[in-house]
Amino acid sequence: MAEVRGLRVVVPGGRAIVDGVSLTARPGRVTALVGASGSGKTTTGLALLGEYPPGARVTGEVRVAQGLAGYVPQHPASVLNPARRVSALLYDIARRQVRELPRGARREAARARVRDALRDAQLPGPDEVLARYPHQLSGGQQQRVVLAQALLLGARVVVADEPTTGLDPRTKERVAAQLAAVARRGIAVVLLSHDLDVVRALADEVLVMRDGTVVDRGTPEEIRAGSRRHAWTRELLREGEEGEEEEEGEEREEGEEREESGQDDGAGAPDGSPVLEVRSLTARHPGAPGVLRDVPFSVHPGECVAVVGPSGSGKTTLGRCLAGLHPAYDGVVTLDGAPLPRSLRRRGRAELAAVQYVFQDARAAFDEHRAVLGQVARTAVRLRGLGRAAAEEEARALLARMGLGADHAGRRPGELSGGELQRAALARALLARPRVLICDEVTSGLDAVTRRGILALLTALVREPGGPGLVLITHDTATAAVAGRTVVVEAGRVRERAARCPGS
Repeated sequence: MAEVRGLRVVVPGGRAIVDGVSLTARPGRVTALVGASGSGKTTTGLALLGEYPPGARVTGEVRVAQGLAGYVPQHPASVLNPARRVSALLYDIARRQVRELPRGARREAARARVRDALRDAQLPGPDEVLARYPHQLSGGQQQRVVLAQALLLGARVVVADEPTTGLDPRTKERVAAQLAAVARRGIAVVLLSHDLDVVRALADEVLVMRDGTVVDRGTPEEIRAGSRRHAWTRELLREGEEGEEEEEGEEREEGEEREESGQDDGAGAPDGSPVLEVRSLTARHPGAPGVLRDVPFSVHPGECVAVVGPSGSGKTTLGRCLAGLHPAYDGVVTLDGAPLPRSLRRRGRAELAAVQYVFQDARAAFDEHRAVLGQVARTAVRLRGLGRAAAEEEARALLARMGLGADHAGRRPGELSGGELQRAALARALLARPRVLICDEVTSGLDAVTRRGILALLTALVREPGGPGLVLITHDTATAAVAGRTVVVEAGRVRERAARCPGS
């Protein structure tokens, strides 16, 4: 269905972000590209759509059967018109495909095509989904709407870019089943992912990428067991396998501790006063019942708290309330015992600096026309009063700690991968020297090696004298494992799991 031969993409400045990549996407099969953030996976996938970075020099050959490929991006909301209902987005496509029919038959034919596409994308309750705007859907639902658009258009190749990022295990299983169903229809699927469990479950062929080149290829079994594996492949797999072993061990230890102590889930709060505390928080969305109900929450200086729960449970809404991004709530949020204004717009400079929020969709949080260094440094200028030169010097040093050198810092956001931008967003928040740092799925777009490095950096910052309280909103058990305390959000309610020693 698609073939890439010797693809080389060179961006302005002479840097090759993809160098000599070849792949074949076959009907009914899943071809997976795996690798670290910035390895060239997305650039290779987008080449199937004829999309390249601005000003890039492209050599090699890209052929797509029937000339049509569909793309499901990592953040599907970015390609859905927020001002139009889902019905309008899909019927616009369907109506163009039934123009040759008699006028009286067009409406019913378009409706049938839309329903078939929604069924093939495994979207239950089509009437309810069609009546909503994109922002009223969960991330998984938005993803399936984008997939339905691609299927309506007749795409014979679907490029799925990190489709399981930021999803809880149950939703992740549904997405994997959805992609498997698409492949069973004879459509070629090109999966771009760092989620090794999903790759093992779905892929027929795996290409391991690093620095724009393919360093390994084979079936999942060959990649995992082959003696000829590249050193980078071994490191990538070792990190993933060690993470799995640690998670299993931690679950056993927690169960044994609760059994020995006779305790149920729940643990006492750390000593001292919390830096940030929530009392009786009930949050709502316009036209919807409360998404959080009577929630207590606190975080202490130097403490790491993980907030976990299924998709749509209210985790992100809780974080946004703390940061002043969701003012539609009842209850009180205090900073060092003093009430915080509900809205970000009403908070002063010191309050803004004290509570920093890092978004899951880092790309949407940057101005695409300005270099990353200036945008990161701007935090220290606005919230700490530093001069531009001093702020940029501090920003360079912090970006370097995040694995982003001077070359990365001088680029615009569109020239960085999603994972690289996520690290830049984290550096920008840390430059405010916050009392509380709220991270919303900040490791979800990172490979196992990079994720472990970022988590080690964050936990080291927390343990420093005067370190911030850290709130990790996550679905990832390996990320939650670094926390000293875990808060579970389910159906708008909160409970705590047994505490562990921070950093253990």
